[in-house]
Amino acid sequence: MKILSWNVRGIGRPEKRRQIKKSLAERKVDIVLLQETKKAVVDSTLVRSMWPGEQFDFMAVDVIGQAGGLLCIWNPEVFFLKDCCSTQNFILLSGTLFSSFDCVIINVYGSNEVAKRKETWDVLVRLKSNFLGPCCMGGDFNEIKNISERIGCSRRDRGMRDFNNMIAQLELIDIPMLGKKFTWCNSQVREKWSRIDRFLLNYEWVQNFSFKLWGLPRFLSDHCPIILMEDDRDWGPKPFRFLNAWLLHPKFLSCVQQSWSESAVDGWAGFKCLMKFKALKQVLKQWNVAVLVRLNQN
Repeated sequence: MKILSWNVRGIGRPEKRRQIKKSLAERKVDIVLLQETKKAVVDSTLVRSMWPGEQFDFMAVDVIGQAGGLLCIWNPEVFFLKDCCSTQNFILLSGTLFSSFDCVIINVYGSNEVAKRKETWDVLVRLKSNFLGPCCMGGDFNEIKNISERIGCSRRDRGMRDFNNMIAQLELIDIPMLGKKFTWCNSQVREKWSRIDRFLLNYEWVQNFSFKLWGLPRFLSDHCPIILMEDDRDWGPKPFRFLNAWLLHPKFLSCVQQSWSESAVDGWAGFKCLMKFKALKQVLKQWNVAVLVRLNQN
């Protein structure tokens, strides 16, 4: 699966839309999140001029004034929309990926003003209780996480604190970007560089998809497109993992011993060990869920 985010700085010119369509087709994108469309009205004809596939669904936030505008386009065979909400600074899509993974996808365009950005972060945090699926948030946040993500720009500690607080409250993971260090450049004599475009994911996304985030070549805009795509290379079997905190539970060892002794497997020693670990993994999953339910009840 591939999700692309791009601040395109306007989609009014037909030749620009053709370039966007060509780029999406070459990379076989399933979902695209566009910021700064600068279009007062977005209809299916306009979307069709940018989307390479026959089938598509979309949701847009029209521009007010001269700046802004958001557009999400997706392949309905990949993502099925169930619910949504939006403001001038984000589009939230709640639905199902591949008919099995319930999730939330958010297209974000952060305000240029620190106070207004914080208002957006606060709204997104409040919406967490209404949209419970694991979140994939991508877009132009107009903010950095730390000072190393900016060169030649003024320092704004307050904005960084607000941004990092939102990431922590929503329990998001900042996916490191490959291929580029920065996503925006002012392209002037005194160049300024920032990493203000990114993807932030809940842990469930990382568990279910082998994602890598790539910064693509910059063209058509002063922002480079960024693409979240699965790494389909075979890295071999996944290692067996468990939470170290389980060792502190008084019944943990007895649970492991019982699972190990009850798993009757025939075959050579390595195969027996593998199958016993698989059986233990399922037991620990069920055991962990039961522990969490009891904690919530208390």
